[in-house]
Amino acid sequence: MDKLPTATRLSHTDDSLYMLMFIICGIIGAVLVSAVALYCTRKQSRLKDKLHKIGPSLDQKIGKDYQDLCQTKTTSKSSPESSSMTAGRASAVSGQLITSLSRESDNSQSSRSSTLSWSEEPMTNMDITTGHMVLAYMEDHLNNKARLDTEWAALCAYDADLCSVAIAQLKENLCKNRYMTALPYDHTRVKLNALSNVTGSDYINASTITDHDPQNAAYITTQGPLENTVNDFWQMIWEQGCVVIVMLTQLVENDTSMCYQYWPMDGSHLYDIYEVHLVSEHIWCDDFLVRSFYLKNVKTTETRTVTQFHFLTWPEGGIPLAMKPLLEFRRKVNKSFRRRSCPIVVHCSDGVGRTGSYLLLDMVMNRILKGAKEIDIAATLEHLRDQCAGAVCTKQQFQFVLSAVAEEVQAALRALPQQQSSQQDQPSAVDNAM
Repeated sequence: MDKLPTATRLSHTDDSLYMLMFIICGIIGAVLVSAVALYCTRKQSRLKDKLHKIGPSLDQKIGKDYQDLCQTKTTSKSSPESSSMTAGRASAVSGQLITSLSRESDNSQSSRSSTLSWSEEPMTNMDITTGHMVLAYMEDHLNNKARLDTEWAALCAYDADLCSVAIAQLKENLCKNRYMTALPYDHTRVKLNALSNVTGSDYINASTITDHDPQNAAYITTQGPLENTVNDFWQMIWEQGCVVIVMLTQLVENDTSMCYQYWPMDGSHLYDIYEVHLVSEHIWCDDFLVRSFYLKNVKTTETRTVTQFHFLTWPEGGIPLAMKPLLEFRRKVNKSFRRRSCPIVVHCSDGVGRTGSYLLLDMVMNRILKGAKEIDIAATLEHLRDQCAGAVCTKQQFQFVLSAVAEEVQAALRALPQQQSSQQDQPSAVDNAM
């Protein structure tokens, strides 16, 4: 009878002990959880502070700088008295996002400037022997009228193996061609992404041109955009990754429209989903100017800088009024385009005559620059016409290219170091022995 109360007391004692241990474990667990939560909170706080010190995200930064750039452009146009301050602001933004392709005057009062004394130096890494060989070839063609006539006649009779233009002649595409005599081949035409096109079409009057690398286009030739193809033009620029446009025509010549103005005169304009903002316009000389555009895909918010080189003094169906400005113009284009992998867009009015002549000149000079010992301009033109029908329209244009190549090679020879020239002029050991 005495054992029962003792057992009961022990049972109550054990229950109290278990309850106390449970409470103590709960408190310890709560403390541990709180400690872990506090550690994570502090770690996240430190991470936020670190990110804050680094700066905003790239997308936020690009968006902010783009707004600053647009605001700067608008302010510089509307407030001349504050141009010095806005010019500095624009320079800071451009330095971060845009590779400057021209030099602004320190006293510029707007985005337009004139640099009449500008001149690019000709290439100087050409071998003297190669230069003289090329000059001899050019002189033989230019001085031998019969040979030049024969060669041009053969070029006029040349037909490309693949010459179908069926896609360009489809009923739905006829209104997209400026001239029915200048149509892209089916096998070289640029194809737009039809799903991204506002009309659901993949056609544009433009051709890809390869040079030494058959896998990658070096150029895109195209007609001067029409009012109904401007959206297609900017879609092509975006999809092909182009950053340089070479324009060889004026908008109107002899009261005839040569090209629709596909860029805004001021501020920005939306071409379907592509916003084009005119950042700057630099008049380098009387013969050409350079415009810089800020191109934005409003659907993806991606941005890009596109530079347009506009040559003004090359009349339709003719040749440039002077040779030297075109050669300097070409050097300027190539200097800005150096080490880029995307094609250069070149256009005049029809994308054939002036465009073909410019491409022929550029292709030949690039081959000389790469060290080619033999130059066959007629064969190069045939290669060009395999991809762009009718490139270089007249014998006058063909002869002009020959003369321009000769002039550029002579300029390169004159620019070579004097020491190299004097070494070349020294008599050889064989000559001394004789």
